[in-house]
Amino acid sequence: MIGLVLTVREVMTPQVVTIDYMQSVRNAARRMTKFGISSLLVIADDGLKGIITERDIVQRIVCSGLDPAETPVCEVMSEPVIVVGPEEPLEKAVELMLIQRIKKLPVMERDDGVMKLIGILSLLDVAQLHPDLLEGLRAMVEEQYASIEGDFYVS
Repeated sequence: MIGLVLTVREVMTPQVVTIDYMQSVRNAARRMTKFGISSLLVIADDGLKGIITERDIVQRIVCSGLDPAETPVCEVMSEPVIVVGPEEPLEKAVELMLIQRIKKLPVMERDDGVMKLIGILSLLDVAQLHPDLLEGLRAMVEEQYASIEGDFYVS
């Protein structure tokens, strides 16, 4: 049964849209709109710093009355970022996403001692490729957390 276990590398999207951590939130929103995406990975010279999502913008900028043109991404991004390696089994990566309640996982690989961003894995990618895996893991996570928090669910 060699080769039946999919890895993150086989499903991830290698083209990652990023933004510099000092760019304005307005520029981040424009970049998301331009590429038709709901989040950007935030980078600096020394690597991955965070992720900014549409939800971050609504909750931390719009609801707070901040000026998106004057607010840098680094002030509202979500951090730290949970990452995954490219050779991680897809099932484990999806389980991590469901448990942590995140929709995107940056894929990092060590290259000459430095961690390098090589892709991104999204629940949408997984659902399109392997919907039964997503449903099976969702059921497992719901069952696991049912005894801990009666009203908890993964949507």
